[in-house]
Amino acid sequence: MSVELITVLMLTSLILVIMMGFPIGFSLAGVATVFGLIFVGPHIASTFMLRMHVTLSNYTLIAIPLFVFMGIVIEKSGLAGRLYDAIYVLTGRLKGGLAIATVLTCAIFAAATGVVGATVVTMGIISMPAMMKYRYDKPMASGAVCAGGALGILIPPSILILVYAPVANVSVGALLIGAFVPGMILALLYVLYIGIRCFINPEMGPSAADGGVHYTFWQKSRMFCVSVLPVLTLILAVLGTIFFGLAAPTEAAAIGAFAAVLLALGYRKLTAAMLMEAAIRTARTSAMVYLVVIGASFFTSVFVRLGCGRVIESSIMGLPFGPWGVLIVMWLIIILMGCFLDWIGIIMIVVPLFTPVAVKLGFDPVWFSLMNIIVLQTSFLTPPFALTIFYLKGIAPPEVTLADIYKGVVPYLLLMLAALLLFSLFPDILLFMPRAAGLI
Repeated sequence: MSVELITVLMLTSLILVIMMGFPIGFSLAGVATVFGLIFVGPHIASTFMLRMHVTLSNYTLIAIPLFVFMGIVIEKSGLAGRLYDAIYVLTGRLKGGLAIATVLTCAIFAAATGVVGATVVTMGIISMPAMMKYRYDKPMASGAVCAGGALGILIPPSILILVYAPVANVSVGALLIGAFVPGMILALLYVLYIGIRCFINPEMGPSAADGGVHYTFWQKSRMFCVSVLPVLTLILAVLGTIFFGLAAPTEAAAIGAFAAVLLALGYRKLTAAMLMEAAIRTARTSAMVYLVVIGASFFTSVFVRLGCGRVIESSIMGLPFGPWGVLIVMWLIIILMGCFLDWIGIIMIVVPLFTPVAVKLGFDPVWFSLMNIIVLQTSFLTPPFALTIFYLKGIAPPEVTLADIYKGVVPYLLLMLAALLLFSLFPDILLFMPRAAGLI
């Protein structure tokens, strides 16, 4: 059987198994086992054991449970509500101020938790009733929550980056530091869009200043210092130790986890029950991620050993579009896959195939990785497999329909594409911080 036919059969089998509803990790490992036994033989089991040992002994991946624990502790400490209240007080007098506060709170909370689901659900519960109370345009309100929550995969510390970096064989620290600027730029674009849209049409986002509650400068300053500053300090402490070379990403994750516990203690939310729940949820989430990483490691080892990687590489390199055309094709594939698969499945399937091609085409691997991570945000917003939409619909007020949410995310998808164009024209926007930190 030709290598080309094996490649087609292996990828088709994987997609079919995933579409049948089997978990990603088991799908990857199962397809790898079947094709490994058929085309390599029983001794493929030794390769699997070696790959499992390499994955479980990977020092970088230890940061995953630490960052997950940090995020859960922050989530359980009620920090999102405090953040939203403080930013709402600072922006409530603006047209669209509540939606702007929602995006900014999502950005900060996403950076503190690194998990999209927690951000969307928490912020949806807190902000949607307030925006509906002030008669905000429903698509405008829904889009702000979904797009703001999706920033959680980009703004570090991000669980997605911790999974992506080893698969692409690039520096975790470089991606964590490099992702901060595009995350902030996207958040700024979202805020500008809301502000301009509501300035043109004030009925889409009325000011909340007419509620009759007014705060003095000192009250606002106190809310900022108590609710916003501690979280910003936590985020900057994690990123700062990496940027200045004081700690590796795993050690920075440990600092973040410890600081999150101190933060919960300071807010008087730290209890034995909360710590136990955080530990159990951390174990479950980390086990799921590790299972997928191990399964992907099995799949990649068989895929490469059978020569399928060379087939994919030669096929993509042979496209008659030039380097940038090939790059656009790869991004379109990621966007299309995002309509049907979650981010971790997309990373494990396409990143090992696309990264070597991009490097051969002359693109910087860190820049290419950061661009892919930005593109992966679309997987949370593009139907039918749009997790942020499903999360929000589950907790949104009854008057908010699925059509409202779909309509609301479209402008933010266009803003993501605009950001991609910006970062393509000026790649140093993504690379100057990793270079300044000496990570590339």
